[in-house]
Amino acid sequence: MKLEQFQMERMQSTWENLVRYNLSESGVHPATIAELIPDAAQREALLNVELGYSQSNGTPELRRAIAAIYPGATEENVIATVGTAEANFLIAWMLTEPGDDVVMMMPNYMQLWGLVRSFGAELKPLPLVEELQWAPDLDALERAVSPRTKLIAICNPNNPTGSILTEQEMERIVAAARRSGAWLLADEVYRGAELERDITPSFWGSYEKVIITSGLSKAYGLPGLRIGWIVSTPELVANAWSYHDYTTIGPGPASDMLAQVALTPENRARLLKRTRSILNSNYPILEEWAAANDLQFVPPQAGAIAYLRYHLEIGSLELVERLRREKSVLIVPGEHFLMGKYLRIGFGSNAHHLREGLELISSFIEAL
Repeated sequence: MKLEQFQMERMQSTWENLVRYNLSESGVHPATIAELIPDAAQREALLNVELGYSQSNGTPELRRAIAAIYPGATEENVIATVGTAEANFLIAWMLTEPGDDVVMMMPNYMQLWGLVRSFGAELKPLPLVEELQWAPDLDALERAVSPRTKLIAICNPNNPTGSILTEQEMERIVAAARRSGAWLLADEVYRGAELERDITPSFWGSYEKVIITSGLSKAYGLPGLRIGWIVSTPELVANAWSYHDYTTIGPGPASDMLAQVALTPENRARLLKRTRSILNSNYPILEEWAAANDLQFVPPQAGAIAYLRYHLEIGSLELVERLRREKSVLIVPGEHFLMGKYLRIGFGSNAHHLREGLELISSFIEAL
């Protein structure tokens, strides 16, 4: 098996810490340990954490805290992973074999796209339609799903568009999975990062073969903890633990402890409120800038990202590469989502940083 290169992550990993303005990130400016644990005595407890091997599937306390987010779940329904990326990797590795069909929402974070194809499955797109405010083409879903469909992969709220499925759309996706007997994978890592509306309904509890992946990176502003999770049937979770033994083995004890702190009801509410505050403060900056630069986009409902269409005579990959070299600004090209003249721009950084980065993009566009 040979993995194809994950182009967006390769670009971000190479340059995100070297450019002056990183607007490629899809989450908000990260919280500090002091923000997460404002009490000095509690912070002191962190200094006494032994840096050995922790419980490899997540401590019972962490798994119970995660389960509490999903009504009816228990710690047996949960495995903690090193980020949502590992959670998605484990599912793809466990479930897809040569000859399987995988239906995947597109555009999307392209990790699963590369993985399932490398594992020998055939990928069939479930397209989101810009003219329908990035709603899914459910007729295309009906055509794509068959008895060969092993997995239907959804990202809700969506990356890169920021769109959110309606409850009726969710019901039709579940019905399609049930008819074919496919597993339904719902990546819900942006759930809780809505700009204005209530928290997005979870697919949890909608179907006996549902798999939820999520983590603390996006909605919680804690990407450095590298804590993600899978929530599903006890049988699937136990199997995932066996695969987990071959990857990261388990999260570190300090991250496990800090994740427990983050997921207490009061801290969870506080972190999500912080995220919404950043999003709603920064979004008008991006909206005004886009209008001034003739960039069209459907306003995102969630996440710190906007997916913008442009009309310049230059491909998105070349545009992004030149912007990085000439202005030291990093954004994501639409070509990394298999689309043409689109750009994904993150607006979750601090406002001053965002404004300066956008001004540099403006000067680059003017020069073009």
